[in-house]
Amino acid sequence: MRTTQQLSITLPNEMAEAVKAKVQAGEYASESEVIRDGLRALMARDRAVENWLHSEVGPAYDALKADPSRAVTVDQVRARLAAEHAKRTR
Repeated sequence: MRTTQQLSITLPNEMAEAVKAKVQAGEYASESEVIRDGLRALMARDRAVENWLHSEVGPAYDALKADPSRAVTVDQVRARLAAEHAKRTR
């Protein structure tokens, strides 16, 4: 049984040239390797975002829902950002 599948894809000229340039520079042996590596990176990013949502965003939402007094106002956020900016520009 095959573990690969042949696809025909269309890329914008700029992306197609970037793929070809990677192969011509010797960074990859084939255009397929470039695409596979890019897809692996995309899948890793998706896993990282999914992990962040489950490990940080979800619990933060649950905590805020359980205790709404933890929320900060827009004015408080702006004041905090302004203070951080002032510290860095001194």
